[in-house]
Amino acid sequence: MSETRRKLTTIFSADVQDYSRLMGADEEGTLATLKRYRDAMARLIEVHHGRVVNTWGDGLLAEFPSVVEAVRAAVDVQNELAVLNAKRPSETQMRFRIGINLGDVIAEGDDLYGDGVNIAARLQATAPAGGIVISNTVYDQVRNKVAVSFDFLGQLEVKNIEGGVASYAVRIGAGAHEQALRQGGATQGSARGNGASAPAGTRTGQPASDAAPPQAPAEAIGTPQGSATAESAGVWGRQSAPGTARPEATTGTSTAPNGTAPADSAGTWGRQSGAEATRPQAPSATASPTAPGKRKFAVIAVLAAALVAINLLNWEGELWSVWPLLGLSIVSALLWLRRRKDIDRIFGLLVIAALTVVTVNLLTFEGTFWAVWPLLGLSIAAALRRVLRRG
Repeated sequence: MSETRRKLTTIFSADVQDYSRLMGADEEGTLATLKRYRDAMARLIEVHHGRVVNTWGDGLLAEFPSVVEAVRAAVDVQNELAVLNAKRPSETQMRFRIGINLGDVIAEGDDLYGDGVNIAARLQATAPAGGIVISNTVYDQVRNKVAVSFDFLGQLEVKNIEGGVASYAVRIGAGAHEQALRQGGATQGSARGNGASAPAGTRTGQPASDAAPPQAPAEAIGTPQGSATAESAGVWGRQSAPGTARPEATTGTSTAPNGTAPADSAGTWGRQSGAEATRPQAPSATASPTAPGKRKFAVIAVLAAALVAINLLNWEGELWSVWPLLGLSIVSALLWLRRRKDIDRIFGLLVIAALTVVTVNLLTFEGTFWAVWPLLGLSIAAALRRVLRRG
């Protein structure tokens, strides 16, 4: 019998919007697409050091030791699947909804149980097609660590959780927003369940005097203080359309709605609409992640040029700078591999090791190409890696 234990982990729950409709239209094509999309999702989950716990029907459950990596994996998944969907007719596009929760769960063997899993599934059910919804426990950990912003959605009612769970939508770009809008708002209303309205007041990382007063959003379906229709529900977790300003909880800042407003004028949760919605947005506090990487490569290039110059200025018949240049090349390759989320990291390391071995053999060549043996070992390791991943 498997040992039962409790642990704190990050739960990633995903399923397909309108899966029954897709299956009804084309069972074999839908299953082939589902398998292909799941393979892409599993690869990105592994890149971010997560583990697929289980799959069923159109659903997938994964766990991550890092909350930040779980959110980054979700963003990468939605971005990659959006690219795949863009190549397909709109009626056959397969869009996933993702919910993420950090909580205490029961682990038995490789399976996970408990409220922590149920909350992630409930968050996923409220997310729009192509969207991500996270719990407040996740938000508290990632708000200053990921290059996205968030919209506060209010208290989500969850069975056995008194008072509900505060939830946030993750914004992942204007392009994704427009793509989700093309689906129509009608499908969103049925997916939301019975989320309670957002409480009055403000959650913010700034002083109260600096927090701009937000406009009240529409109440969730099933709440006692008004309801949002399918047309006005819009899309959670997306950038607003051009010409529409909306308040946002930027990285490091979350603004909760103050009071309530009629459903027909509230628009999407976390977004204002109409003439009264015009007010400045809070800027995102997260810098672009690409600038530090470019600076690192620039520093390495300067060091390489300096070494070559020193070697030539002190020439004594030996080009000794090739060895530190080799080291800098390896460092550059590792930095490049770290930035490429679409390449299997272990496979990339094997390729770098093979190139390093060949280079060392050529630089010290004495008539024997001894690198063939370590290359054979690395090739076997790469082949095993590929077989295991496909299995």
